Amino acid sequence: MPKMKTNSGALKRFKIKKNGSIKRGSAFRSHILTKMSQKRKRNLRGPQTVAAVDSTRVKRMLNKA
Repeated sequence: MPKMKTNSGALKRFKIKKNGSIKRGSAFRSHILTKMSQKRKRNLRGPQTVAAVDSTRVKRMLNKA
């Protein structure tokens, strides 16, 4: 039986932390940032974590579940 392939798009977007939670980047940070308030851009800056409901799906894409 062949090996399971990881989803290469998910591999570039998610990292699994040591405690098992999944780190992800923020959306809405690529372009047209001039009309966005400084406060909103500042709150999007830090790393985010994937919600618990979606974590099993992401782990399956990364072949970690």
